[in-house]
Amino acid sequence: MSWPSALAIYFLFWFLALFLVLPFHARTSVEAGETLVQGQAESAPRAFPAGKIALRTTALSALLFALYYLNYVNGWITAEMLDYWN
Repeated sequence: MSWPSALAIYFLFWFLALFLVLPFHARTSVEAGETLVQGQAESAPRAFPAGKIALRTTALSALLFALYYLNYVNGWITAEMLDYWN
């Protein structure tokens, strides 16, 4: 596998991991016990910890990519194994 391909696949895993990590940081002002500002939706998040989310996303995507790459090198699961119709 060439390094540009590996980098592209890593970024695909990064964005997948981002959407997996995002819901775990959604705390509303009501859940935190704060009062709402006039016009604020009750479902609006209280704060957005971008650094913490990016760090956890990077760690999860590195783990997922490592598993993918180990499977690519060792051939644990191949496309032929997943072809149920032939």
